[in-house]
Amino acid sequence: MGETSSSVPVKKNNNVPEIPIEIVSDEEMAIIEAALAYARSFTFSVAPAIPSPTFPSQLHINAKSPVRSIAVLSNKGFSNCSQSDIEDSGNMLNTQKRRREAESYLHRFRKNRGLSITDITSTEWCQKQMEFTLRYGAQKITKAMKAGIARHVKLEEEIIKRVAVKIKSHEDFWALKFINFINGVNQLQLEGVTRELPIIGFAEGVWMVGVIDEIRLPQTLHNRNPILIDTKTRSRDTLPSEPQRRNGRLQLMCYKYMWDNLVARKFPSKHFFDSFGLNPHHTLCEDLQGESGDSGFSALTLDDVVTHYKIPRAVLGAAHDQLLLRYESQKDHSLLGEDKFAYDPKWLKDQIQTCLKFWVGEEEARYVPEDERWKCKFCQYVSICPAYTNTAQPVVLPNPCDDSNIKESQGPCE
Repeated sequence: MGETSSSVPVKKNNNVPEIPIEIVSDEEMAIIEAALAYARSFTFSVAPAIPSPTFPSQLHINAKSPVRSIAVLSNKGFSNCSQSDIEDSGNMLNTQKRRREAESYLHRFRKNRGLSITDITSTEWCQKQMEFTLRYGAQKITKAMKAGIARHVKLEEEIIKRVAVKIKSHEDFWALKFINFINGVNQLQLEGVTRELPIIGFAEGVWMVGVIDEIRLPQTLHNRNPILIDTKTRSRDTLPSEPQRRNGRLQLMCYKYMWDNLVARKFPSKHFFDSFGLNPHHTLCEDLQGESGDSGFSALTLDDVVTHYKIPRAVLGAAHDQLLLRYESQKDHSLLGEDKFAYDPKWLKDQIQTCLKFWVGEEEARYVPEDERWKCKFCQYVSICPAYTNTAQPVVLPNPCDDSNIKESQGPCE
């Protein structure tokens, strides 16, 4: 494995700096988060952070459908079918299901690393764009995206210091994520805040991974329900469109769902090892063994680390039901606005399931709805997308850089 760096929280005054804000368009933010997620895959928090084998990584250390087929068979009448006919039809359905799963985007592109929350939000933004991205490669990183990435790094460095470590296996790579989480939770308990917290969980039948932008404890002594915050930066001093806000809400709700599952001890470790082909008894590299000790526990194997991947329920509870999106200017980091909203578990589940139908191959990729077709103007795949190219009358798209169309602003000018 290559050399990677880990992060160590930087001790500061007791006064935790006000949460900065970052914003770009949802489309851009998805790419930014993907880039950050890749970089942090190789980071460690509160303890050493480690990358995947053969890749550099960083460490954060805390300073302190079968239904249709069955319907067809039922029309013929089972009374005329032999037992072997029925068994054959069942085998055919199972074979079709296995083939569909093997050909699904989830199996082809995320089999060994799980779905990222960015995958979910990008799919919600436009399933067709997500499909094109998987087939033809990620979109180009714009100047606004680079500014957003730089801002995230700066915010992280305010309380976390990166430390270089060497990893040698995929088990080391995953152990790094877990240790960074443990370090982040330790920092949250001691300092009341942590940033860039990696999180792994099993939701709606699939493994998901993500990085929580920021978590803070409430000021009141008896409230131990952490507040999840996401900071986004904007190149224009305007608030985002409703589709962008909706996408940001989905992101934070996913993180709350994953956090709360950990509080409830819902982490099927054996299923995790089996899903990613990991050896729980694999001996970790020396750097990670040492970092685990610095994090407050001794770990020789991946299983040792996973055992400590939990949230201390006596100290921390489920995430607060009120979530916060903050938007700031890229120019001077001034606050442009905040979006405080309540967690909606039913809406979240519906959104995730809709996205998963695309990922597991149950449904073809959907186009954006007509009232959001303006997104196409800022998509690099517009020239090959049937939703746009097959339109007899070209869609008249608003200029998102025009204040009169601010509700539909999305894209390069963000």
